[in-house]
Amino acid sequence: MKTFQYLKLTAAVFGALAIGASAQAADEAPLRIGAIVDMSGIYSAHGGPGGVAAVKMAINDFGGTVNGRKIELLSADYQNKLDITLATARKWYDQDGVEMIIESTDSASAIGLQKLAQEKDKVVIFAGSASSLLSNENCSPNGIHYVYDTYALAHGTGAAVTKNGGDSWYFITADYAFGHALEKDTADVVKESGGKVLGAVRAPLNTADFSSFLLQAQSSGAKVIGLANAGTDTQNTVRQASEFGITQGGQQLATLLVFLNDVKGMGLEASQGLQFTTGFYWDRDDETRAFAKRFYEVHGAMPSMVQAGMYSATMAYLNAVKEVGADNAKAVVEQMKKTPIDDFYTHNGHIREDGRMVYDMLLVQAKTPEESTGEWDLLKINSVIPAEQAWRPLSDSVCPLVKK
Repeated sequence: MKTFQYLKLTAAVFGALAIGASAQAADEAPLRIGAIVDMSGIYSAHGGPGGVAAVKMAINDFGGTVNGRKIELLSADYQNKLDITLATARKWYDQDGVEMIIESTDSASAIGLQKLAQEKDKVVIFAGSASSLLSNENCSPNGIHYVYDTYALAHGTGAAVTKNGGDSWYFITADYAFGHALEKDTADVVKESGGKVLGAVRAPLNTADFSSFLLQAQSSGAKVIGLANAGTDTQNTVRQASEFGITQGGQQLATLLVFLNDVKGMGLEASQGLQFTTGFYWDRDDETRAFAKRFYEVHGAMPSMVQAGMYSATMAYLNAVKEVGADNAKAVVEQMKKTPIDDFYTHNGHIREDGRMVYDMLLVQAKTPEESTGEWDLLKINSVIPAEQAWRPLSDSVCPLVKK
């Protein structure tokens, strides 16, 4: 009888030790972050490998561990395909223990990620996608839209161009969720500012020849041709508009989403004078220049607003995990919403209840070749757009997380 009781006690002790060891191992499991980007396609220059490099920089600067756990980064190329995005994210969440995904994808893929993250109760941060639906109709307690959106782009560039005399518009629009949202948001601003929209034409993603679309825009007689596209699509449109003499004929191009890398790719001869809205410019002040210098040493190029934003967002996430003491998705997101964003990226940022990070934006202009003093001296800042003017007011939001 005593032997039996001893064996039971021994089994219980070893069972408790095994449970304790298992719990300790779980506590020490790495905190995994997944970065999903376009590695070699149309959007690779402004997110892509540079975005992954920015997240790695943030992890290293944070110290490589949080709450005693090693921080690990997974990365993948979504190849501009929704099905690959969702398959990759599902595997990361279900099999690889990823707690947060940060993206630079198209808006359709981002909306899919938003729904999946909520289903799996994980965190997702949007750095490269633009659709304002992510913090409006499709908002989620698990998602944060960090860098820019179509509402801010429209209210920056669209309002400035219209108020400066560009009161009739024709759009060349990328034919998917991002382009549609950007056209709609800009058209609303144009009309609110007293202008009118004469029409629009939809162009497939990754179009090489924009001649037919440009001719339609030219024949409309609109003062402004609004480019609701991005990446190499924007670069091709601007170059071909210059080649066809459209801008020389008096029509103005309004590039609604342009990145530093686009201006570099087009060259100042073609892009000079273009006005656009951005959240970040590397040469703004000493802090941005210090970050950009370090980033250049790692990546060989100055950071786009997406790449700088991916660094800032990763640091904000890791600080929240540290403060909460766990990786619980909703608790971490709530902590991020409580904590001001005060770093090289912005000094007055905060994440609202709808998941939108709001901060001052910049209206910039591409320099002339004569104004530029170096390879990356490409932009000048025309004005600062205060946060309260740049972003959709919560009073207009239909996000169910917003209390009214």
